Amino acid sequence: MRGLILFLRARRAPMAMGTSVFVLVVLWVLWERSSDSPQAGLQMVVLSILLLVSALTMTLSGPDDELDETGAVPWPVRRAVHLLIVVVLVGGLMLITQLTGTRFGPMSLVLRDTAGLLGLSALSAAVIGTARAWFVPLGWTMAAVIFPRSDTLLSRVLTWQAQEPTSTAAAVTATVLALAGLIAYTVMGPARGAPAEAAAQ
Repeated sequence: MRGLILFLRARRAPMAMGTSVFVLVVLWVLWERSSDSPQAGLQMVVLSILLLVSALTMTLSGPDDELDETGAVPWPVRRAVHLLIVVVLVGGLMLITQLTGTRFGPMSLVLRDTAGLLGLSALSAAVIGTARAWFVPLGWTMAAVIFPRSDTLLSRVLTWQAQEPTSTAAAVTATVLALAGLIAYTVMGPARGAPAEAAAQ
């Protein structure tokens, strides 16, 4: 238990979790006060998932990048479990809203976008480092939400985050990103940052 607590602290998990809860509460209140619909709009749900995943992305590395490369710890297993826990946390927070008067869902959309965006974040963490890992999901998702969408296959793939939960193209895209991120992050771990970056984290 002590080892788990130290691991969570080193990964800034309490701060990330607190930030996630705060962000979701703020978005929940904004929708509850500004809309008569009990179901949050698609764009609001997508934005909520993006912000929760971005907040939890900081936990993908610790203060010492070299520690993740030691052979004394089964890091690939820990990294895979870590990603799974993040998916459960985001899904759990969104599921709680289903018990209130303002619901963020459906859960099929939540799970699809959470898995895809987390996979994209994990892939980015493995390639460019955790400090910048949220750039790609943020930019891609904001473009998918803002720009108009057509009904072509390419458009459904490029804007997968904002597609309806029944979209097969969006589901396949999210699955590919989730698997790519899982494999890259569990095998490679987070990319090494410069010493100054590690200190800033």
